Amino acid sequence: MRVGLVSDTHGLLDEKLLALFEGCDRILHAGDVVRADILEALARVAPVVAVRGNNDHGPVLHQLPERALVPLGALTALLIHDLGGAPGHRRRGGAHPALPLPPARPVLARQDPELVVHGHSHRPGARWEAGTLFVNPGSAGPRRFSLPRTAAVLSVRERTVQLAFFDLAEEALRPFGVPVEASF
Repeated sequence: MRVGLVSDTHGLLDEKLLALFEGCDRILHAGDVVRADILEALARVAPVVAVRGNNDHGPVLHQLPERALVPLGALTALLIHDLGGAPGHRRRGGAHPALPLPPARPVLARQDPELVVHGHSHRPGARWEAGTLFVNPGSAGPRRFSLPRTAAVLSVRERTVQLAFFDLAEEALRPFGVPVEASF
């Protein structure tokens, strides 16, 4: 199963995103869609599951759930916008905050997913925490500060995943960072 991962489009539909997700079985959007027509365009490529972000307002986007449990073959993913922390984010003094921060912990304890797909910080990354793989595809929306514009593709085969990030800011799609492979 091939799954497109995107977050924080903030009203921008990049044509490279549509090309990247061509051939995907499903697309997961981790919130801050901002314009409902973005979900419609993505749905023409593959079925979409989306959650509401803090910038998703209006009658259509306000109806999106805050979180969604998504079966991905033998694995389960929890889709949520804001975990309260991000891979690479540091608190004052240089310490990494534990993911997730306290408000999201009860949700994870009840759902017990193998994967958590989240957004909000605009920082792409993947991190293991207590047997769960947390993935932030980054932001596919307008460039913010010096952060990259990225999305990701997740390949699921039984209980093994391969995760690749892609840079959307360049003229042509190109890999971003190091691919991740994990078995559960």
